[in-house]
Amino acid sequence: MRSVRSKRKPVRAARGKSARREARQASRAPKAAVEAPRQSFGRRAKLRDDIFSRSIRTVRRWFTFRRPMLYFTGALLVLTLIAGLFVGGYVRRGIDAVNGVAETVSADAGFGISSLHLSGESRTPPESVLAALNFRPGQSIFTADLQGARARLMLLPWVKDAVVTRRYPDSISVAIVEKRPFALWQSQNGLFVIQRSGAAITRATLKQFPHLPVFIGGAPTGGGELVDAVATHRAVAARLQAMERVSGRRWNLILDDGVVVKLPETGWQKQLGVLEHLIVDKGVLERDITEIDLRSPDNYFFTLRQETKQKPTRGSAA
Repeated sequence: MRSVRSKRKPVRAARGKSARREARQASRAPKAAVEAPRQSFGRRAKLRDDIFSRSIRTVRRWFTFRRPMLYFTGALLVLTLIAGLFVGGYVRRGIDAVNGVAETVSADAGFGISSLHLSGESRTPPESVLAALNFRPGQSIFTADLQGARARLMLLPWVKDAVVTRRYPDSISVAIVEKRPFALWQSQNGLFVIQRSGAAITRATLKQFPHLPVFIGGAPTGGGELVDAVATHRAVAARLQAMERVSGRRWNLILDDGVVVKLPETGWQKQLGVLEHLIVDKGVLERDITEIDLRSPDNYFFTLRQETKQKPTRGSAA
């Protein structure tokens, strides 16, 4: 029998000879053939000459700051030039010139403001509206500052809201919503017409608003509720001259002949019913009194005119 090892030795030897032969052939191969695959990683022999490639290269050159001081100096000169144009008024004059040309062209084309439609004003003078709008005849309807005009209208005393719109080709529409007068307030600075909230509108006279209720003293905050309550008592409303706010907490009623009715801080609605009963059923105002004190929930007190320094007369509220 032959040994297995003796058969495998020639195979290993043949394999070793084959590997050495391939190595010698690789070493004898031309150098260009070995380096050929590396040529794909080298630089291109020629740059593209299309417009897109040229633009990219130009932009890259622009943003390559090889001379930063030169770029900084150029930027500083440009900013100085722009600031000089603004300070010298050249930009404003240029804009005004352009606007003037635009207005002339618009007017020639039929888009110049020639009419104004005004509605909703009853206490606001038309001349005040025109002054607040500040539109010029013939001004281009496109350059009219509607938001600025509305803001100026809102500064007028009686204007609560305003809508300013264009009506092509050559007119402006103005709709005004005015504040509603609620009462008159006699303050230390004069007589004012006020809104229901107590906010003053403008100065006024009794002749202008003879039917409005009158407040005196401190700011009449919350006076709307009192006016509504008094209106439900006919005898009290018929004799009421004014309402006085005391210390910002409670009310006094000033009736005919200067009679003062003192109401409590709370529960004054019920005491108005008591006052109505005293006027209608008791004829209290026919007496020579100067004051009716209703601040007590169970009793009321009178102060007679000739006994102002004496103890007030006491009566039952029943």
